[in-house]
Amino acid sequence: MNILYILVPIALLLAALGAWAFAWAVRSGQYEDVDTPAVRLLLDEVTASAPSPRPTAERRPPPLTRSQTDA
Repeated sequence: MNILYILVPIALLLAALGAWAFAWAVRSGQYEDVDTPAVRLLLDEVTASAPSPRPTAERRPPPLTRSQTDA
């Protein structure tokens, strides 16, 4: 029976700590948008795997001469 004098205050302290952490998370905006992160993961893969545009003729390096290819 004496253990209850220790366990009840510890349980109340843990419950209060959990309630405070939940209230902090709600106030700081942790639960405002729960769908976008999952979708953003899929969209990043699509945009990351998109091929880069080919360089235009103005930006291409000049073709190698025969002496440069032999080296």
